[in-house]
Amino acid sequence: MSRHGPPRPVCDGDSAGLVALIGGCWAEYPGVLLDVDGEEPWLRAPASAYARWGGRMWVVAGTGSLLGCVGVRPHGPDMMELKSLYVHATARRHGLGARLTRLVEDTARSAGAHRVDLWSDSRFLDAHRFYSRLGYRRTGRTRELRDLSDTTEYEFVRSV
Repeated sequence: MSRHGPPRPVCDGDSAGLVALIGGCWAEYPGVLLDVDGEEPWLRAPASAYARWGGRMWVVAGTGSLLGCVGVRPHGPDMMELKSLYVHATARRHGLGARLTRLVEDTARSAGAHRVDLWSDSRFLDAHRFYSRLGYRRTGRTRELRDLSDTTEYEFVRSV
């Protein structure tokens, strides 16, 4: 596993690193395309975007690149939404994803939320297994994003 430091708050200067990390994760799946300017413009200034949304985002830096990221945003009166959990392929299966998820859950709990929800691309089967291991359950709700990747997402939720 690549060595990395602790999660730190994202800054707008992390834009290129986030684009590389998320784009690399999406590229593992045929037909999943990252269109930053057309569909994910928040990636150009991630800290500013999360501040506008009343949320927070963290990144984990490795040697020369970002190895992981996660965000959290308010989502209803007693719920927070886990956003953009991505771990570089070289850093997977060593606890980083669980650590980042716990960071979101702790943040939600501290903010008075009782639940964390998230949406995951229907093609991200490894992520679905990961979320299930951490106690998230599929709600049965789906949404179609009508994006370049023709994404359908499944909703997951967990009490915290």
